[in-house]
Amino acid sequence: MTVSSAFDLDAFGRRHIGTSPSDHGLMLAELGYDSLDSLMAAAVPTSIRMGDVLNSAIPPAATEREALEELASLASQNTVRTSMIGLGYYGTVTPAVIQRNVLENPGWYTAYTPYQPEISQGRLEALINFQTLVCDLTGLDTANSSMLDEGTAVVEGMLLARRASKSTSNRFIVDADLFPQTLALLESRAEAVGIELVVADLGEATDVADLGEHFGLFVQYPGASGRVWNPASVIAASKAQGGLVVVAADLLALALITSPGELGADIAVGTSQRFGVPMGFGGPHAGYMAVRAGLERQLPGRLVGVSKDVAGAPAYRLTLQAREQHIRREKATSNICTAQVLLAVMASMYAVYHGPRGIRHIATQVAAKARLLAGWLEEIGQHVAHDAYFDTLRVHVPGIAKHVVERARALGIDVWEADDATVQVSVDETTTWEDLQAVVRAFGFDDAPFRAGSGSLPNAIPEALRRTSSYLEHPVFNTHQSETQMMRYLKQLADRDYALDRGMIPLGSCTMKLNAATEMQAVTWPAFANLHPFAPAADAVGSLGLIEQLETWLAEVTGYDTVSLQPNAGSQGELAGLLAIRGFHHANGEDERTVCLIPSSAHGTNAASAVLAGMRVVVVATDALGNVDLDDLRAKIAEHAETLAALMITYPSTHGVYEHEVKDIAQAVHDAGGQVYVDGANLNALLGFARFGDFGGDVSHLNLHKTFCIPHGGGGPGVGPVAAKAHLAPYLPGHPMAQRADHSGGFVHGGGPVSAAPYGSPSILPISWAYVRMMGSEGLKQATATAVLAANFVASRLREHFPVLYTGDNGLVAHECILDLRPLTAATGVSVDDVAKRLVDYGFHAPTMSFPVAGTLMVEPTESEDLAELERFVEAMVAIKAEADAVASGEWPADDNPLVNAPHTAESVITGEWTHPYTREQAVYPVHSLVRGKYWAPVRRVDQAYGDRNLVCACPPIEAFA
Repeated sequence: MTVSSAFDLDAFGRRHIGTSPSDHGLMLAELGYDSLDSLMAAAVPTSIRMGDVLNSAIPPAATEREALEELASLASQNTVRTSMIGLGYYGTVTPAVIQRNVLENPGWYTAYTPYQPEISQGRLEALINFQTLVCDLTGLDTANSSMLDEGTAVVEGMLLARRASKSTSNRFIVDADLFPQTLALLESRAEAVGIELVVADLGEATDVADLGEHFGLFVQYPGASGRVWNPASVIAASKAQGGLVVVAADLLALALITSPGELGADIAVGTSQRFGVPMGFGGPHAGYMAVRAGLERQLPGRLVGVSKDVAGAPAYRLTLQAREQHIRREKATSNICTAQVLLAVMASMYAVYHGPRGIRHIATQVAAKARLLAGWLEEIGQHVAHDAYFDTLRVHVPGIAKHVVERARALGIDVWEADDATVQVSVDETTTWEDLQAVVRAFGFDDAPFRAGSGSLPNAIPEALRRTSSYLEHPVFNTHQSETQMMRYLKQLADRDYALDRGMIPLGSCTMKLNAATEMQAVTWPAFANLHPFAPAADAVGSLGLIEQLETWLAEVTGYDTVSLQPNAGSQGELAGLLAIRGFHHANGEDERTVCLIPSSAHGTNAASAVLAGMRVVVVATDALGNVDLDDLRAKIAEHAETLAALMITYPSTHGVYEHEVKDIAQAVHDAGGQVYVDGANLNALLGFARFGDFGGDVSHLNLHKTFCIPHGGGGPGVGPVAAKAHLAPYLPGHPMAQRADHSGGFVHGGGPVSAAPYGSPSILPISWAYVRMMGSEGLKQATATAVLAANFVASRLREHFPVLYTGDNGLVAHECILDLRPLTAATGVSVDDVAKRLVDYGFHAPTMSFPVAGTLMVEPTESEDLAELERFVEAMVAIKAEADAVASGEWPADDNPLVNAPHTAESVITGEWTHPYTREQAVYPVHSLVRGKYWAPVRRVDQAYGDRNLVCACPPIEAFA
């Protein structure tokens, strides 16, 4: 390993990797090794080791300046015209105060999912604002804290309707006037779980009885064509025969038109993209889902609720669904374990900033522009398809639609060719008078009379559908309309949270590494941010080039032949890989292969994804060392040989160990006719030293928000690309509206889509592109070795205080170690929860709790942390062990000590008489280094059960927090 390449003075690697070569010497001496090479040789099994560094597919490391110059060159190849394509993606204005203080603020984008509520109160408040925004506009009772995008939200709505409906039918009625990308997603996902889609032309005159028995019905509102109609009678008729009704509603339109809840809908879904989040060539954006009363416990994804802390003060927390995949596994109702938190925060703050009057004004202006454009087109003899609309017009132009689209492009406008006789035009908050004029000229009327008087046309929203109910009345949406107020509110919320800008987040299985500023820089560049996902290929040359390069690099580092970047979360990558396996077996006439073998230690989404891919989960045992139990595996393979579809295995294992038998395991599955899915969650411990595709993997998903530096954003965004061998390439996710059919390696992906946009969340792909480009193959390898060194250093320093539960060769772990707290609990009564909360007092986010083994902490320091921070964590854990021992010795009572009372707030130590047997200093300054750098939790320990028993998932009264 060439240390100098990663630690050269102008190399990015030396800034990404937190420890220096001299630090490595000290850390290696602790472990008894003389080099990183010797450590990795001892840790990684020889049978899977790569012989050389990665080949020339990955160029030598670039400097930060060089990488930005290359990104700028790619961006310059994009042509950003004014998009009037619509179809669920619209131009929007991101208020500068939100862009600077949320999107570009590491206090927001480097935070982790708020499983530790005491140190996540700012994010949780922002998310409950989002839930309130969605509930108010949709007119429904409970909303979750975001979905991955609109298309997948519709799919989840369909699945929810199936679960909750009392109908025995497997038929789902779908509005023919839906977005084409949503239809493609529904078709792909429904087929795998045995749902029959029936596409119908729905309207006010529809006789629902003629549609036959069904468990649910879906309405696009307004329709993809722009049509606004009243679906109340259709909704009522469907519900009368036992169906549940899902309405995909445009949030901005709902400021002016009757809400789905008022129309009788059970479920509302959609996207919040046009609330201040750029189109970004397709994402990431926060989808949404809201449900009527009675369905809240069926909601997929995350739900924020109001509980209280031990002092009785109100406090936010995740409620009901938190980590349900880990509890319910194959019985989980959804495989989604993330959200789009950062984007939901942006959308919620857009509503906070504009308030109800501002949102209604924006919606009114959009509707007026559409009305004005319709009037001009009517004046020049064009036929607009619908009399009732919000922002979208369909114009009948027999035989010349393509010509109109080309003329519009020449004038700097992208409109949509719905078919050869129809052009569709959507306006938005960014549309100008000049844009409207250009559209009219595109229809061949250069001298059209652009009279402002056309704006006096009758309202295009029918009177019966005009909204009269109020929304966004809570004070939070009526208090922060000045920039000063908004800036301070965002700062106040960020200060309540713990993110990577404060200190280490040592979460095993989650890899909270550095998200470098240079990697983040291109995300907000207009050439990447303002591109519509269905823009012509000629407009997206730079983005498509970046995607092709990143696909090629990821294929190289994993040993696969091709990669799809479409999955916009790790869970969706899992699903895409399993659907590819399903498609492969079906193409070979082996429909009976439906069994998916999954180790008992696997991440919970593995089992949930398998079920959603139409497979049956069979659990394989793990042995005392955390490895797959080979005897049980062979027995299960033999038992299910004729029906075996796949084995899902995480490597290194979920226990943080490099298993020796992985090649034999893969061969046994292949011999039985199955495929091997290697979960890439732990690629951070393998990159540059071994490749999934070389030791038997057929397909894997990766987590770009882990190994490849896309920030977690408080629980999303993420990207979960799927990589596969050539034989599975035809079944990887395709998309009917993709700009190109081929992918890395020249392969065409012909499977159904798993995300609404062709490339998922491409606006954040420059982050991973920049990481790989600036690290180079040697830097990536160095990062892996340093991550493994850090984990083993922490394990070694803490082993005498906390047993390390699983180790591999030579007593080494991979990139994470599991500290067994069960002996401590047995001896002292101090629980894993107590240790996690006490770490807050020491200025740390807790490691992963009770996964994959209850009563343990899984610690992953990552390569980005410096030696001083590792030592600070070790010091905190040793001190906490001493505190627990003091409880065991009777120095402090079991029910009143610094651990069970943690975390301590400032109020708790300065208000009232101090009656505890330990001092105030011991409570909040247990080590001297905290005196000048203390993070203060805003609430004490949150009562988890109270929030589930007393479900409140919208903004509570302001006085509750006074």
